[in-house]
Amino acid sequence: MFKVMFFSPRIAPNTGNAIRMVAATGCELHLVEPLGFELSEPKLRRAGLDYHDLASVTVHTDLATAWDAIAPTQVYAFTAHATASFSDIAYQPGDVLMFGPEPTGLDDATLADPHITSRVRIPMLAGRRSLNLSNAAAVAVYEAWRQHGFTGSI
Repeated sequence: MFKVMFFSPRIAPNTGNAIRMVAATGCELHLVEPLGFELSEPKLRRAGLDYHDLASVTVHTDLATAWDAIAPTQVYAFTAHATASFSDIAYQPGDVLMFGPEPTGLDDATLADPHITSRVRIPMLAGRRSLNLSNAAAVAVYEAWRQHGFTGSI
């Protein structure tokens, strides 16, 4: 399945929602420190409901450690500053769908990382800054999974 990466997430409930989403889809969630919350935080636990034991969640101390552990072939960095649409990508199992922290997104230094193979955006109306992090990740994962016929779903 696909790998969802949150680079330096700041809002516990968004990460809790993502934990629930990866449990429901079979994806992996990779969190890259620093985190803006403790993993034991009640808001994170509440948002993830009872899905924590069903989700694959790995915390990495930094981006270099994450790349070593994941060994990605394709990394799609989601940013409002890209021109390519996320729906034009032919996703493959094992691809990394990378998202930046709320509210700033991925910075220029991170976007310059050589592991990133493409920058993509989720369309929005003009004048809007961004989607909620967990919503953006869910939109991306479900598009990637849809392309593979929702393999393994009921």
